[in-house]
Amino acid sequence: MNKDSRIDILHRTAKGKESPRQVEQACHKLQKMFEEAIQMITLMVEMRDCHTAGHQQRVAQLAGAMAEELHFSDDQVWRMRMAGLLHDIGKIVVPIEILGKPGRLNEIELAIVRTHPRVGYEMLKQIDFAAPIADAVLQHHERMDGSGYPSGLGGEDILLEARILGVADVVEAMCSHRPYRPALGVDKALMEITAHKGTLFDNSVVDACLSLFRQTGFSFQGQPTMTRPEPEGSRPVKPRCGPEACVAAG
Repeated sequence: MNKDSRIDILHRTAKGKESPRQVEQACHKLQKMFEEAIQMITLMVEMRDCHTAGHQQRVAQLAGAMAEELHFSDDQVWRMRMAGLLHDIGKIVVPIEILGKPGRLNEIELAIVRTHPRVGYEMLKQIDFAAPIADAVLQHHERMDGSGYPSGLGGEDILLEARILGVADVVEAMCSHRPYRPALGVDKALMEITAHKGTLFDNSVVDACLSLFRQTGFSFQGQPTMTRPEPEGSRPVKPRCGPEACVAAG
């Protein structure tokens, strides 16, 4: 069935000429087309930087799982995954030389990287997602104590969806290789979000993330299911841009 046929079914249903089952099937196929278009956009962004290949898909996986842990509806979980896939779309305007730099970013480079949430928002705000996906993308680097960017929002002024994205983004980034460091692993990532629970990261979101890894056995594809016990006296890892930026983060 092509696009015109599906649209025709929707029009005919409105006139009582098609069954609810046919409408459901047409809507399912339209949603599948939408998801495939989002996946294509995600791949376009990631193809510019081989060092972060798969990052957005893994953030979407973890963000969706946290949304389920927080008892979101099925529809909200789906939209949370879509937000995860799109959260770094604004990086398409960041020069590859900055994204792949094997060292600490200078102030100008960091300022350029920090434009990506707002660029992503401007790209997405015209799309009717029936959910605040564009706003979640805009706010995913905001922090609970107001130290994030681009607007310095804090606490409940940050959308819950953005708070989920922020934690998922940091955890995945720390678990993956970057040009400036090797992968740090799940244990250090969980130590990081625990150390900044209530200051940088939302309490309930951190608890949901910890529960997924430690009780439910969540793991990213290709990574071990279980985490090791935290060693006594361990300290949180300092990312290259400081904890307030948290690796700038993806």
